[in-house]
Amino acid sequence: MDDLSETNPFSQVPIEITISVGRARPQVRELLKLQKDAVLALDRRVDDPVELWVGDRLIARGELEEMEGENAGRLAVRLTEVANLRGGLS
Repeated sequence: MDDLSETNPFSQVPIEITISVGRARPQVRELLKLQKDAVLALDRRVDDPVELWVGDRLIARGELEEMEGENAGRLAVRLTEVANLRGGLS
């Protein structure tokens, strides 16, 4: 059986994945007061899972990690749950 990723012409099309680490719901007056170095609290903790989205579809969840070696200091996501292409995330 052929590997679908090699035979499908769409397999080479890049997509953008958005990583959601949390949300904030400030009132407009609070937002207008924000200045440089202000801290905006999110609804999640540092060790909570992040969500990976393609468009409006949740495709996976994972944990933030800091890369090592040549890419030290950059953020990455270690996947802990991946959506079934047909049924979505369980």
